[in-house]
Amino acid sequence: MKRESQTSPMSVLSQVMGIVNVTPDSFSDGGRWASTAAAVDHAMRLVEQGADVLDIGGESTRPGAEPVGEAEEIERVAPVIAAVRARWGGPISVDTMKPAVARAAVAAGATMWNDVTALSQAPDSLAVAAELGCAVVLMHMKGEPRTMQADPRYGDVVAEVRDYLRDRAGAAMAAGVARENIWLDPGIGFGKTLEHNMALTARLGELAALGFPVLYAASRKRTIQAVDPTAVEATDRLGGSLALALEGARRGARMVRVHDVRETVQALKLLAAVAAAG
Repeated sequence: MKRESQTSPMSVLSQVMGIVNVTPDSFSDGGRWASTAAAVDHAMRLVEQGADVLDIGGESTRPGAEPVGEAEEIERVAPVIAAVRARWGGPISVDTMKPAVARAAVAAGATMWNDVTALSQAPDSLAVAAELGCAVVLMHMKGEPRTMQADPRYGDVVAEVRDYLRDRAGAAMAAGVARENIWLDPGIGFGKTLEHNMALTARLGELAALGFPVLYAASRKRTIQAVDPTAVEATDRLGGSLALALEGARRGARMVRVHDVRETVQALKLLAAVAAAG
């Protein structure tokens, strides 16, 4: 899952995960890729633009989102994953909190399970992750999507997120998930204010110090609008998305999850070129 580079070692340290939302209600591009054909075409465009990993999801986790039934979520993502796998040999992630969806996704060709609940949604999540043997992303979320942005509070947000993810990684390993398969995600925007998100970004190294690779995902999120009130629409947030992706990479993220793959890959190449010159 490395990108080979002719310029600098830094460009292999931050991989790019391209987002494919197979949902009618995603906060950023709801409905645009809801059909299998549209989602597959979009996924392959992201690969052409330089995505190292594709993250395919069938249930929105935006603030206020309503849950989706298990069967419906499988019906949304499994055909897309299978069709992408038939055309591409790279890593495919399924963005789901449901073990049955993860199992169906891996059967269809997925190699990573990206879980916003850090494998805590269902009693068998940890066991299923161990059984599947795929990579897993453990993300921190305070509360659940429908209510997570209702006045979230922390003492020291970085310490609390770090300790939670350390404990979830420990639980995953105790259940049989290989250490080398575990990624951590601080959950930017998931039950966090602007101040919480900025602190987690500025102190991302404290999370990386746990010894697991870190996934950083701030693309097009509302925290950008909190800094720039003119960025009302998600598509108005490219500049902020790039700034945060670069900061995430600089501060230790091994992968950034983004909507705008071409622009992010280019920005990371320039960051690597500057690092090589210094």
